Amino acid sequence: MKQSLQLGRIAGIPVGANWSVLVVLVLIADIVARNVLPRADAGLSTSVYWAIAIPTAVLFLASLLAHEGAHAAIALRKGLGVRSITLWMLGGVAQLDGEPQTARADFAVAAAGPATSLAMGVALFAAAEAAAALGAPAVIVAALAWTGATNVFLAVFNLLPGAPLDGGRILRALVWMRCGDRARGDRVATGAGQVMGAALAGAGVAQLIFLGQTGGLWLMLIGWFLIWAAGSEAKARAVREAAVGVHVRDLMVPEPECAPSWRQVGEFIETVAARSRQRVFPVTGFDGRPCGAVTLERLSRLPPGRAGDRVESVALALPPDYVAGPDDPVASLVGRMPLAGALLAVVVADGHVVGMVTVDDLGRLIQQSMLRARSAPSPTSPVD
Repeated sequence: MKQSLQLGRIAGIPVGANWSVLVVLVLIADIVARNVLPRADAGLSTSVYWAIAIPTAVLFLASLLAHEGAHAAIALRKGLGVRSITLWMLGGVAQLDGEPQTARADFAVAAAGPATSLAMGVALFAAAEAAAALGAPAVIVAALAWTGATNVFLAVFNLLPGAPLDGGRILRALVWMRCGDRARGDRVATGAGQVMGAALAGAGVAQLIFLGQTGGLWLMLIGWFLIWAAGSEAKARAVREAAVGVHVRDLMVPEPECAPSWRQVGEFIETVAARSRQRVFPVTGFDGRPCGAVTLERLSRLPPGRAGDRVESVALALPPDYVAGPDDPVASLVGRMPLAGALLAVVVADGHVVGMVTVDDLGRLIQQSMLRARSAPSPTSPVD
């Protein structure tokens, strides 16, 4: 999930928000200002309702951040790295480096988020009761109670047993504990997630058609998201299984053609890009180290007037974690968002580019793994 807005760092972890959070902020503020608060006290002005609704929406987003922060905190305690925390339209994502190594650790990381949301819900309900006892305005009490109820709902919804929800992770951990097979737990959780997504989407369609309620659109959206996300996790599982024991040097394109950062764009297109079989090129500095990447698609969209510009001026910056060593495990690249839709890693040895790994390379690994699995003899098949 791409961060459109950087919010800072918590315990060294980059925290940000996707642009879609702004949509959620407006929607929540609108619901609170137009529905929740007027029911608590109908005699106030619209400006007062909005003055309370906006901080309430921000408080809700802060509770989402706490939910994801809990996942990240337990992951750190279990020895996992955390790349980032990102808020977006349907919640938040804590992007971890790797996966828990034991079923108990997997369970603890998954359960931390719903437990935090439930605790926050109870605390906000208690704050609402205390505010009412102290004679606070009814709209303040209603705002606290609504945020508490929403956190409890968030906790319960996330405990539904299907990937990618936290309940799906918990289900995976429980199957893993019982059977000692993580892959089986993955299959059960992703399958349950797709079934649950289809059920929610179907309920949304029924609500929209038969009851005429537009709330069915939200159920359809959530159902579609669950189906898509569970399918994505199933694909990621196939990649992880195919990547077991494989190192970057086994997968990389060796000695790729690179784009020197100081060369002119027109010259590079004419002498290299227009003739190459590659669709992405690492960009290197004077010291030979990678500093960016440029794709055929990006170059093809440049206006003719930029032919005299340097390559570095049109290249995408290369994040430090997109540089890998030849002996790094391919599993470390799984789940990474491809740079420019193509590049997963630039491989460096002794300070120079010796290879690169692209989405196509990872796809080839999966297909070859499937072919090997298909051609492997069944344990019950007779062997000549």
